[in-house]
Amino acid sequence: MEDALRRFKADFFQALAHPTRIAIVEQLRDGELSAGTLIERLGIEQANASQHLSVLRAKNIVVNRKSGNQVFYSVRDPLIVEVLDIMRRYFHAHLAEAFATLKALDKADKKNK
Repeated sequence: MEDALRRFKADFFQALAHPTRIAIVEQLRDGELSAGTLIERLGIEQANASQHLSVLRAKNIVVNRKSGNQVFYSVRDPLIVEVLDIMRRYFHAHLAEAFATLKALDKADKKNK
């Protein structure tokens, strides 16, 4: 069971292992958008968007529905957005730590001169 869970996690993070796919999920955080809107907002080619959306659909990160000739996408589960929000907080904490270290090094360097 643990191996299956680890494989699930690895597959999930692998699906999000591209900045464009993360950008797609971030665009969808407040609700569904058409493929055309995503393409326009992200400034990417239709073929590129299709490839990334296909990966996200295959890993059940986004779902789609068709309405006429348009396809609309949404995040499958709000927990996915929470994962990205947690990663943002982790990133900011890491940056704050790095800046504090740099500041301390700069202060020590000035002291030694």
